[in-house]
Amino acid sequence: MLKVILLYWSKSGNTRKVTDAIKEGLEQLDARITVKEMKKSLDVDYFDYDLVFLGFPSYQWLPPNPVREFLKGRLSADKKAGRVKVGSPRVPGKHAVLYCTYSGPHTGKNEAIPAVKHAGQFLDHVGFKIAAEWYIPCEFIGREDLSTEGRLGDIRGLPTESDLEKISANALEIAKGCMPKESSKRG
Repeated sequence: MLKVILLYWSKSGNTRKVTDAIKEGLEQLDARITVKEMKKSLDVDYFDYDLVFLGFPSYQWLPPNPVREFLKGRLSADKKAGRVKVGSPRVPGKHAVLYCTYSGPHTGKNEAIPAVKHAGQFLDHVGFKIAAEWYIPCEFIGREDLSTEGRLGDIRGLPTESDLEKISANALEIAKGCMPKESSKRG
């Protein structure tokens, strides 16, 4: 059975909405799915899971402070456990998907790319294969001008139901590719 954790942080609800869509897609598999909101005090060990989904919005080209604090704490624990090795060798059967919700009132996706790359390093350093990086445009909640005047144009109402269905389907496909060999032979 595939063990999956969805770790997310959401202030406005956009990232939570995407997380729910991912969970919906994964529920079609024989998988144990855990959903947790990231915070510094959260005690989660990535190595308890085959597939980690890590989601957050982009704040000034980085993950928000609660996400960065969680990631730093996790990396510190992994260093103490001897999991950070020279060359960051891959750990067989360990995968991650990073997803970033962004509004991009200024430069669009370019604001989200550094946030995902930053967060991805925390998993890459301990040997997880980054299976995918998703950048999901979302309405900027609370400021219509930031949803209508940026490079992305009018993004009010994003993500749409169609967008969320695609996210569910993509999550399912990635998870199928991460199934432990004995599980994938049955299905």
